[in-house]
Amino acid sequence: MAVACARHILVKTKEEAELIKQKLAKGADFSSLAKKHSICSSAKKGGDLGEFGPGKMLKAFDNVVFKKALLTVHGPVKTKFGFHLIETIYRH
Repeated sequence: MAVACARHILVKTKEEAELIKQKLAKGADFSSLAKKHSICSSAKKGGDLGEFGPGKMLKAFDNVVFKKALLTVHGPVKTKFGFHLIETIYRH
């Protein structure tokens, strides 16, 4: 079974996600921005979600983690929780 390790930043609005993504594109530290802005409990770990398999997260989230390029910030991805910026660290 496939597993992946990812981190994310969860915010309430698409606009906020876009602003954070711009900061990341300019070299801002993902972990620091997650701790400052993310409304997910993973924020205290810099957005780190650890390792998980397909089906553990919402479908829109899984589609990024298991299908999109690694080590690239994807998003904003909308779910019932808000808007995510997602970076997949590895998968195998």
